[in-house]
This record gives sequence, structure tokens and C-alpha cells, in this order.
Amino acid sequence: MTETLLLVLVVVTALAFDFTNGFHDTGNAMATSIATRALKPKTAVLLSAVLNMVGAFLSLSVAATIAKGLVDANVITLEVVFAGLVGGIVWNLVTWLLGLPSSSSHALVGGVVGSVLAAVGTSGVIWTGVVAKVLVPALLAPVVAIAVAATGTWFVARLTRGLPQDVTSRGFRWGQVGSASLVSLAHGTNDAQKSMGIILLALIAGGAVPSDSSVPFWVIVSCAFFMALGTYLGGWRIIRTLGKGLVEIDTRQGMSAETSSAAVIMLSSYFGFSLSTTHVATGSIMGAGVGMPGATVRWGVAGRMLAAWGMTLPAAGIVGALCFWLQDGVGGFAGSALVFALLVATSAGIWFASRRKPVDHTNVNEAWDEDKAVGLEPVAATTGAAAPVHVAPVESDHASPVSEAITVTTSTRSGT
Repeated sequence: MTETLLLVLVVVTALAFDFTNGFHDTGNAMATSIATRALKPKTAVLLSAVLNMVGAFLSLSVAATIAKGLVDANVITLEVVFAGLVGGIVWNLVTWLLGLPSSSSHALVGGVVGSVLAAVGTSGVIWTGVVAKVLVPALLAPVVAIAVAATGTWFVARLTRGLPQDVTSRGFRWGQVGSASLVSLAHGTNDAQKSMGIILLALIAGGAVPSDSSVPFWVIVSCAFFMALGTYLGGWRIIRTLGKGLVEIDTRQGMSAETSSAAVIMLSSYFGFSLSTTHVATGSIMGAGVGMPGATVRWGVAGRMLAAWGMTLPAAGIVGALCFWLQDGVGGFAGSALVFALLVATSAGIWFASRRKPVDHTNVNEAWDEDKAVGLEPVAATTGAAAPVHVAPVESDHASPVSEAITVTTSTRSGT
């Protein structure tokens, strides 16, 4: 009976991770379309949710990699799987609070590997699989995405040179709808399967299915649904960072970035690589900035993202290991219940912290303020210094659909 309760707890936690993965990664597909106003924010997340759900049914290669290619299923217990899931969820929530688009995939892998190391040592990890299927793609994916997106953006800029901006914006806005949809579909084929693989791992560990079993249909449906639900609720904090904080993007860049992301993600899904869609999407957006003459890339924001990427595997791994040791120290189902209670409390605390400076569909496209983005308030000028004044977006019938906030610098002088 205790084993059954623990299995149910693990499945519920895996679906919770799938939910966080959905809202954490919505920006990968829709941030640029929302930023350029090719799609309204709520329409964008609804479209992404539907296509994520459809994509989850298209392939199971990544699920097999997660379930059988990274850790030794013969030494895995339900406690190990549960601790790993908690590690992944906590890191997802922390980076979401900070608005950092880190990898949900690597958070999951890091949490599971950390709990395995705490439980049985290095023998429980298939290191060749971790290197070949996780670390190498993690290094190559953003580089490839930057190169592909930069090349595509450069060609698009050349082809549209001299054309009126309102004409190019209108045409590429429709192109963005198609390319963003393709990224959402690709995301479903890759990320939804990671929770499927974890649940399959738990079912094998709990003796519910044989070790050579494929993913049960109910697992596919459940993971697809919770991924779509998380996507629809929208990870607005991360959407804002990707859409407004990294590059001031127009529709040509947006379409190039999204098309590049979809191509790289789908190719990785075909080969069964547990690829981070976040790394690909972020790399593509950076490439769109690099490839567009005169575009601005905020390298400070990019640097914070890279730092979060580097911390993801070890940070999630540490949380996973601590959770396993806590379970093991208390013993039995009581240990797992205690860890679950701590997870709920931590999640609630992070959510309440996010309400201090909420981001949602109503303010996701506000002008990016670098000082506020890093938690600093701008200092008002008092003696002749230049002070930035932010003016709301202005639209007209002849303006580009890309409505960007304009920063006007005025001089404040004593007596004026």
C-alpha cells in the first residue's frame, strides 16, 4: 500500500513538473511574436498550448532517452525519482521568478542525476549517455541556433532592403504566426516527452510495468494535457525577458529566430537528443540580433542567462540530492510526504514573491528597463544629469506593426 501511495505521489509530482515546464518554456515559441505584436498575448499562449499538446503525440524518442539513456533503471527507486523531480521543479520556479529562461530539461536531468548520486553513487549514472545526449547538445545547440538564425536574418535583411517598413512588417507578421506555431509543435515533440520518460522510469521502479515497456497511452495524454495547461497560463516573466530584454526585435528577426528554433528542435527530437528548447530559442533570438545590421543585443542580459544555464545541472542536482537524503533520513512514506510538503511550501513562497512585481499579458510588452530588470531602481537626476523618460508605444495607420516603446532623454536643469 505504501509503495502504491509513493508511486501516485511520484506521478503527481512528475505532472507538476510538466506543468512548470509548460509555463517556463512558453516564451521559447511565442516571446518574439508577442514582442512584435504579430499575435496578441493571450491568443499566442492559447495557440502554443494547443500545438504543444498535438506535438506530444508525434514522437517518443526523447522519452526513451530520459527513461533509459541517462541512469541505470535497475538501481532506481521511487524515492530517487521523486527527489529528482523536486530538484527540477524548484530550479524551474526560482529561474521563473527571476525571469531567466533556463533549461527545464537540464533541471530535470540535474535533479535526477543528483538524487541517483546521493542514493547509489556514480555507478547509477550512465555517464556516456549524459555526455552524448545532454552535455554535448547543450554546448552545440545554442551555437548552431545562433549561426542558423544569424544567417537567415542576414539573408532576410538583404532581400527586404529598400522595401517600406510597413510592407515588410505586415508580411512577416503572418510569417511569424506560422513559424511560432512550428516552434510550439516542435516543443511538444521534445519537452512533453521528458515527463513521460520520468513517469515510465517511476512505473518501472515501482514494478507497475516491465523494464522493456513503452510509454503507456494514459501517460502520453496526461503529460500532453498538463504541458498544454502550463503553456496556456503563460510564463509572462520569461516571455518578457526573451521578447523585450535580449534583443529589440522586429518581425523579420522574429520569423528568422522562430524558424531556426523549430528546425533545430525537430532535428534533435528525430535523433532522440534531450535538447534544451530554451537554449535553442535563446540562441536563435541572439542570432537574429547579430544577423540584423544595426540591431542591439543586450549582452548583460545574455550573460545572466548563460550564468543560469551553467548553474542549472549542479543546482538542481544539489536539491535532488538533499531531498533524497531527507527522505532517507526520515524513512518510509513519511520522508517523501515531508519533502512533498516542503515543495508545496517553497512553491507557494515563490509565487507570493512574484506578486510583488507581477508580470502578465497586460504589461509583458512594456519598454525594457535594465535597472529594474536587475532589481535596481533608477536614480532620479537632481543636478543637470540626463534622466530617461519612457513614453508609451505610439501606433498609427502608417507605422510598422512593431510598436516599440521610445526612450526620450531630456535634460533637467535647475530653474527649468
